[in-house]
Amino acid sequence: MAMPAFDDRPSLDRVDSTVAEVRDGLLGRQHFDGHWLYELEPDATIPAEYIFLQHYLDEIDPAEEVKIAKHLREIQNPDGSWPLFHGGEMNISATVKAYYALKLTGEDIDAPHMAAARQRILEAGGAAKANVFTRIALALFGQVPWRAVPVMPVEIMHLPRWSPFHLSKVSYWSRTVIVPLLVLMALKPQARNPRGVHIRELFVTAPEDERHYIANVDGTVLGAAFVNLDRVLRTVEPLMPAGARQRAIDKAVDWTLERLNGEDGLGAIFPAMANSVMMLDALGYANEDPNFAVAKQSIKNLLHDRGDTLYCQPCVSPIWDTVLAMHAAQEAGLPGRDEALRKAADWLLEREVTEVKGDWALQRPDLEPSGWAFQYNNAHYPDLDDTAVVVMALHRADPEGYKPAIERATRWILGMQSANGGWGSFDADNTHYYLNHIPFADHGALLDPPTADVSARCLSMLGQLGYGLDHPAVAKGVDYLLREQEDDGSWFGRWGSNYIYGTWSVLCAFNAIGFDMTRPEVTKAVEWLKSKQLPDGGWGESLDSYHADRKDASQGSTASQTAWALLGLMAAGEVDSATVEKGVAHLVDAPREGERWEEPFWTGTGFPKVFYLKYHGYAAYFPLWALARYANLQRSNSGEIDVGM
Repeated sequence: MAMPAFDDRPSLDRVDSTVAEVRDGLLGRQHFDGHWLYELEPDATIPAEYIFLQHYLDEIDPAEEVKIAKHLREIQNPDGSWPLFHGGEMNISATVKAYYALKLTGEDIDAPHMAAARQRILEAGGAAKANVFTRIALALFGQVPWRAVPVMPVEIMHLPRWSPFHLSKVSYWSRTVIVPLLVLMALKPQARNPRGVHIRELFVTAPEDERHYIANVDGTVLGAAFVNLDRVLRTVEPLMPAGARQRAIDKAVDWTLERLNGEDGLGAIFPAMANSVMMLDALGYANEDPNFAVAKQSIKNLLHDRGDTLYCQPCVSPIWDTVLAMHAAQEAGLPGRDEALRKAADWLLEREVTEVKGDWALQRPDLEPSGWAFQYNNAHYPDLDDTAVVVMALHRADPEGYKPAIERATRWILGMQSANGGWGSFDADNTHYYLNHIPFADHGALLDPPTADVSARCLSMLGQLGYGLDHPAVAKGVDYLLREQEDDGSWFGRWGSNYIYGTWSVLCAFNAIGFDMTRPEVTKAVEWLKSKQLPDGGWGESLDSYHADRKDASQGSTASQTAWALLGLMAAGEVDSATVEKGVAHLVDAPREGERWEEPFWTGTGFPKVFYLKYHGYAAYFPLWALARYANLQRSNSGEIDVGM
């Protein structure tokens, strides 16, 4: 399809017709109760771990396995490896997990796709080089000795808050994964593995002879010190008093059961849910036990069946999908009191967390609860990103009608600001960076510190509500963002890829809170965004950009990243620039099916360098939002954006 010439102004009629068609398609995807939900697709690791869990429990569903195996084969790279995202390079941990999962389902290891995967693994040093979480899974199946994983004594549950390591010092997702895992590492159960499947062929050195499992994760002096500490703990752990160990196990179980979260699961994320199931199984819970049954059902609820293929989602995203769809629909002309928006708002209001003081209260004990989670229910873990975006949508739809909820959530967000002026996702002041050096943290995602994108979202909300630069929280937040700006003018995107996502977020925030948009920091950000436009008029930043030496990596234009860039540029006053016009023309002409643009590449981030996501809704509501914003500004007398995003 031919792209428009650089100086072609996109036809407003075509923009309008695209907006109307996509808006109607988006409204057609709304559930009867008012919410939206799109697929949340992971890499090979989560579907593989689902197969592991079934073989661990000996609760194998052959029909599910056939479909998951087909999915894993379909997302395999041509060279036989599995990547962390579509089109990415080999990741050894993902490849080991996918290979073992396929072998568990009965795949012939001499089949070409299995032989190729095995060759890639051996070339990369063998399965012993996989990350800690992969080696824990292999230890549970007896494929590596338990000394292949760092020591994490369950007695951690006894540590006081002032100790160097405490659960409150790590992120919510680490907490929910670690606590049941501590019990598993103490009990060291073995998977039932009814077919007796092994993967010894994936090791360069026999796993029992390997001597270099525990490594300095970052090559630093502190990293080396933690490796030495691991050796000490390995010697001491067998000497732990049995009574203290049992009390620690009891604490871990009580902690887990308090947060089991019904059919939404522990932490509402698959790894924590799977660990809770294996923990309860290892402790001898009967299948009929209500906690055991509901924990297993929470995992079944994550399965996404495409007909001939099936995969397990890492979690679900209904709050996020719903509120972003609301913003896009409102930008596209739907009045706030429209029935579709009213139903969506009512659905959201039912899910505000007002009764539970979650883990965040350890840092903010006097703060009254509010906020929204990412998933259907996750009361212990509302997040600031979702909450800020919900508040903006409610305020935009009916500021008076939704005033009580808006005020509660605003107080909560103000109270969750960290000491450095920024906001994290789930906790305040989760900045114990030394913990990133422990061997267990080789995934680099143990903490939940403030980030530019979440901080920008909170500032966007405050700006939309009328808070300005004279408010102390806003002033501190702006100072934080200015310190976080990269040398090239961009901002890092923690929860979306990557610098385009972060830069869009900050430019919207600056516009909302009345920052001087002629300042050099803004000009530099605008020039950076313009420099990243691709020849076809779109933007497309690869997830490889999280690696310092590949910051400029691109796979090709994506609709969601193009929308972020356009929304950021328009927030900076660039609506009439040739760059914006070319980007709008690209979206109007880009291939689309129904309300979703074609978007093969992934733009969602779970953990940078470790775990990525494809939000299937991103290619619907974000491009709609950007096109509608462009059309509205073209017809506006003031040319100003009076909302936070």
